[in-house]
Amino acid sequence: MTTYNIALNFEDGVTRVIQCDDDEKVTDAAFRQKINLPMDCRDGVCGTCKCFAEKGEYELEFYMDESMSDEEAEQGYVLTCQMIPESDCVLRVPASSAICKTAPEAVEGEVLGVDLLSATSFGLRVKLAKPIGFLPGQYVNVTVPGTGKHRSYSFSSAPGADEATFLIRNLPGGVMSSYLGERAQPGDAVTVTGPMGAFYLRPVERAQLWLAGGTGLAPFLSMLEQVAETGSDHPITLYYAVTRAADLVELERVQRLADRIGNVTVITILAADDDAHERKGFVTDHLAADDLAGGDCDVYLCGPPPMVDAVRAHFGKLGVEPANFYFEKFNPTEAGKEAA
Repeated sequence: MTTYNIALNFEDGVTRVIQCDDDEKVTDAAFRQKINLPMDCRDGVCGTCKCFAEKGEYELEFYMDESMSDEEAEQGYVLTCQMIPESDCVLRVPASSAICKTAPEAVEGEVLGVDLLSATSFGLRVKLAKPIGFLPGQYVNVTVPGTGKHRSYSFSSAPGADEATFLIRNLPGGVMSSYLGERAQPGDAVTVTGPMGAFYLRPVERAQLWLAGGTGLAPFLSMLEQVAETGSDHPITLYYAVTRAADLVELERVQRLADRIGNVTVITILAADDDAHERKGFVTDHLAADDLAGGDCDVYLCGPPPMVDAVRAHFGKLGVEPANFYFEKFNPTEAGKEAA
């Protein structure tokens, strides 16, 4: 029997990945795994279980026009009580995880090692008690041993592995930075809770423009890992902007993945005046209208709030809007994330 992974993205940012057999309806699979998707009739009549399929192949059985129109079905809407997956799928659920009686999953892990990648960034490797199902680009809360606190970090590793990696900015005096730089030992126990976030890789159906600011490279590493597995017929351009040359970490890995995919262009930018580099300044100094393919592109951006605001304003100046603009703002004071 074939089993498919179905990612349920709830409106509060929580994602749960369930397993659905090839002859099983999504609602039944969710209930079996103790997730109560909204439902009243179970017969394709009421429309209560309507969701949007962002990715995947599936068959829809009976439904009435009152519950979902043919036009909605063509757009990608589904009734989960009548949906039988034929591949892995991603569903956007118009309800909170709390209403569906689920929550981010807490998985125990242990520190495998900490790598000082530069003066400004750490690499954290964690062995998980079991793999966490997530979408490339999403984040989790990671506990800081000995503090009772946690911090949010995007995976830089591929989905489905029992070893997770994270790219973490070294903030002097920061709770996680102090732990990683001063006390971390292999075997330290951590709890990883998630996944969460609306910043994740959608199906690659047009040219891709990816913009990473500093350790905002992390989710793009996970995305590159995914695309290296699935392949892509569309070009991907990755802008990686940092302050100094020493901050350009994980470039060897980026290039290795880019070479494996075959149609990825990597562009690096330095902001510091005293470092020699081909491209200097900010991302907006180098983005032209042609880079947006006349608007037929998806833009993903992960970086500090000023970078997000500057890029959005730059699109207005260029007079070109991308087909989709997904972004995640991260606060350099470790205070949290905001995605859209």
